[in-house]
Amino acid sequence: MVNAEFARIAPDVKLGKDVKIFAFVNLYGCEIGDESKIGTFVEVQRGAKIGNRVKVSSHSFICDGVTIEDEVFIGHGVMFINDKYPRSTAQDGALQTEADWTCIPTLIQRGASIGSNATILCGVTIGEGAIVGAGSVVTQDVPPWTIVAGNPAKTLRTVEPVQESETK
Repeated sequence: MVNAEFARIAPDVKLGKDVKIFAFVNLYGCEIGDESKIGTFVEVQRGAKIGNRVKVSSHSFICDGVTIEDEVFIGHGVMFINDKYPRSTAQDGALQTEADWTCIPTLIQRGASIGSNATILCGVTIGEGAIVGAGSVVTQDVPPWTIVAGNPAKTLRTVEPVQESETK
């Protein structure tokens, strides 16, 4: 289901089967897996990869270098960052181009959940089944099956892994 009248989906986007895309999205050069859902006012940039059965809630930004594995939940207004030291201009004063910086990849592993308004800095891995609390700023790796929250995000506790039969 795509409301193309109010969505900008570039021809180089790779969409899986039964992807649901709501109005006012901007997708270019990215991959979105089967049965995923992309909410209103979401941007997914070139080079980003979203797995199967992923839910991306409204107002989220997924930049180049972000890989989101299967069955991940992205809450409202989640922001990803791919540059540790962003600048508008190069040393000569000209606007930066892709040649002026290095994209630092981020990985969100299967079944993780990221709460609304979280910010995920580049270069981190959020482990399988991990939960990031709303409003958190993730500055370092989150181990699998761990709940983190705060600024910077700190471990609160671990959770039990979901059994395979519980997800069907």
